[in-house]
Amino acid sequence: MKRFLVWFGMWAAAALLPAVSVGAQSAPYAGMARVPAGTFMMGSDSGLDNEKPVHQVTISKAFSIGKYEVTQKEWRDVMGTTVRQQRDKEDWGLAGEGDDYPMYYVSWLEAVEYCNRRSVKEGLEPAYSGSGDAIRCNFNASGYRLPTEAEWEWAAKGGGKDPLEYDYAGSNDAGNVAWYGDNSEYSTHPVGTKLANSLGIHDMSGNVLEWCWDWYDSYGSAAVTDPMGAASGSYRVVRGGSWYYDAPYVRSASRGSSSPTDRYLFLGFRVVRP
Repeated sequence: MKRFLVWFGMWAAAALLPAVSVGAQSAPYAGMARVPAGTFMMGSDSGLDNEKPVHQVTISKAFSIGKYEVTQKEWRDVMGTTVRQQRDKEDWGLAGEGDDYPMYYVSWLEAVEYCNRRSVKEGLEPAYSGSGDAIRCNFNASGYRLPTEAEWEWAAKGGGKDPLEYDYAGSNDAGNVAWYGDNSEYSTHPVGTKLANSLGIHDMSGNVLEWCWDWYDSYGSAAVTDPMGAASGSYRVVRGGSWYYDAPYVRSASRGSSSPTDRYLFLGFRVVRP
């Protein structure tokens, strides 16, 4: 009887633990999708010159990425400001307002600050240090950060799980997955109201443009992140197009750039964790 009670106690304790097989990867964090490591062809031969040449890129480590763009509620909970206040009293108007709408009118520098503040709030190690053009990223930190450009495109293209190489993030029909110039009525829309891609990620095409970590330059040139997470340049990469853009510019391979201090009605971000 005593042996039975010992065995039963061990079984009950084990039953309360998550089932993890040997060598299995951890589940994604709440609100985030797991993106596997893998190799893919980045860019497009049919797009603009800044999407060329198509080249092979390897994502060496799996990561988790937000299923949705950072919302106005998430921003307010961490930063304490609203999208109206972010306008800095400039007469820009609004492009959608509400808890479930994507946050916009956020500079790259402010997006980095959000990542660090949210990390601290959740007891995680902040990824960023330094200031201005000298900001560095510790990609091994447990906290939130912006995706690299390669991580962003790999996630948008389905992380190797899409049955086809879609033009947009999860479809060859922009209207299925994107709020863009033809259907947005020139406003943002609540996140997740268009179809997700095969990884369960929404709005990687359209809604708001999304900041990436990288300095912008043409593929194959000098603006490349060094091993310590620093880089140089004048503009940061933005990806995914927005409610303001025509269909060709919300494709998964479409690239853009903006000054780290720029704020626009159509520019927001999403976060990743290792």
